[in-house]
Amino acid sequence: MRALLQAIVLLLILIWMQTCMITSEEYVWKSATATYTNQTDGSIIIEGACGYGDLHKASYGKYSAGLSTMLFNRGSACGACFEVRCVDHILWCLQGSPSVILTATDFCPPNYGLSADYGGWCNFPKQHFEMSEAAFAEIAEKKADTVPVQYRRVKCERRGGLRFTLSGSFHFYQVLVTNVGLDGEVIAVKVKGSKTGWIPMARNWGQNWQCNVNLIGQPLSFEVTTSSRRTLTSYNVAPANWQFGQTYEGKQF
Repeated sequence: MRALLQAIVLLLILIWMQTCMITSEEYVWKSATATYTNQTDGSIIIEGACGYGDLHKASYGKYSAGLSTMLFNRGSACGACFEVRCVDHILWCLQGSPSVILTATDFCPPNYGLSADYGGWCNFPKQHFEMSEAAFAEIAEKKADTVPVQYRRVKCERRGGLRFTLSGSFHFYQVLVTNVGLDGEVIAVKVKGSKTGWIPMARNWGQNWQCNVNLIGQPLSFEVTTSSRRTLTSYNVAPANWQFGQTYEGKQF
């Protein structure tokens, strides 16, 4: 019996050590490239592949970024935060290599008609960030075309709670989850009405999650799980008279 307990303890220690190694590796600086997209106000405000809509309303604003295929990972990176700094270019990088924190909000599609070194920056397997002009100007000269950068995953710092924006129809219910702290990435969502149990939702696209259940007239609770397997439950976030198109705020990680 004692030997069995020792074996179990040893196994748990090995699992914990492996988790720590994976977590620490995630936050190591890695190499990539970066460019910027021109917007009239110097930031990215268009609706991207993560489904956040107006990025100022979603609280991401100018610190939003489109990610190449390698980083975007079929949308699972939506909401994740990256620290990015310009390196190894004496002409284009700002002195001291200042960094910015970016949120993944869009997909930078590949263009295999162009070289990966000129125009095809998002071609697989390149690791590339398409930034807003305003954020890019905080790390490099704006007259630069593309610059070498280093990046690493960081925890997301958000103000207020998770935000749940409701949309759909009588038999189709969808929620957009934004303003997610710490991991930023949502990997699972459940919803519960006053007349239902917990209902797993399927990813529709980006951070839009759906189910085919009529929840009209019921106060709604949400259970959100992020990439590190943290789970947060916000009870009765939306009142019984909730409306499509409205946004409700829950707890924060």
